Amino acid sequence: MAVRYELIKVCKQSGARLGKLHTPHGTIETPIFMPVGTQATVKTMSPEELKGMEAQIILSNTYHLFLRPGHELVAEAGGLHTFMNWDRPILTDSGGFQVFSLSNLRKISEEGVEFRSHLNGEKLFLSPEKVMGIENALGADIMMAFDECAPYPAERKYVEDSVALTYRWAKRCKEAHKRPDVQALFGIVQGGMYADLRKQSAEQLVELDFPGYGIGGLSVGEPKELMYETLEVTTPLLPVSKPRYLMGVGSPDALIQGSILGVDMFDCVLPTRIARNGTTMTSEGRLVIRNAKFTRDFGPLDPACDCYTCRNYSRAYLRHLIKADETFGLRLTTYHNLYFLLNLMKQVRQAIREDRLLDFQKEFMTQYYGSLHPTKAF
Repeated sequence: MAVRYELIKVCKQSGARLGKLHTPHGTIETPIFMPVGTQATVKTMSPEELKGMEAQIILSNTYHLFLRPGHELVAEAGGLHTFMNWDRPILTDSGGFQVFSLSNLRKISEEGVEFRSHLNGEKLFLSPEKVMGIENALGADIMMAFDECAPYPAERKYVEDSVALTYRWAKRCKEAHKRPDVQALFGIVQGGMYADLRKQSAEQLVELDFPGYGIGGLSVGEPKELMYETLEVTTPLLPVSKPRYLMGVGSPDALIQGSILGVDMFDCVLPTRIARNGTTMTSEGRLVIRNAKFTRDFGPLDPACDCYTCRNYSRAYLRHLIKADETFGLRLTTYHNLYFLLNLMKQVRQAIREDRLLDFQKEFMTQYYGSLHPTKAF
């Protein structure tokens, strides 16, 4: 197979997994956070900067690259790795979540999804076979099956039909996948917040024997406690010998709790999105650098952080850049937020090695949120 998961250790205190994910473009230490490079770039960051902060794998999006510049052009350039000058692993989402987000612009059928481009209104169509062709052309190490992401809340009948459709599409994706020797195709477990439907979806996809499994349909508006309950039901149903990927989750508390519940891979636009609004994650919690109280604060953004931003620039300077809409300010806050989450996962991995992840969680939550049960979003 193109991708192989190696289980290194299970934390005695928490049950979290330490592992290695071997791919054609390098080995990834897990649990890992993956920066999101939706349109073949992590917003404002260069590949060199991402390597400098020890990003091991990044994510790009099939839907957006299909719209522009087009998968044919990316293939002509030599694939996504060559096109964006990134020689480490890449994962491509199938675009299912993006199509789900276009709820007023799409029509779902057995064959696929008819939708209108959010760019120009053009009528387009994606089927499992079409998505596999696009992802094969992009050439990522890991590609996701085309699925239907049910909204929250959703009636049981809708979710039942969604699970059945996702399974049928997963079989079609596997049949249409042309490069299994160099690209790993992951199935995606759905089922909304219904434990029995999650079990049904997981069992069906495990039977198809994918090299890894995404857990989709979470972090779509449900209370975080419900997300954890659903995750706790789902992860034990997935093979110990294969990676588990919780899709679209990236708040610090969720990364730690997700790891405790057996997740190996995470991604989210959160750190880059909030950075562009001047919101940063620090060792003392969330800090909004555009606030007036930082006007004459010449200390580092986070005294406990050794990233490029914190080593070289003051809070006062960052506030000035953000208030002036200077791109450099967005770059510096983005760098810091990504570094913060990547470093957090490094600390999680070390805590697993030392069988103390629950202790680490307690220490982190108290310092960052001021509570073991935070009410803050991030």
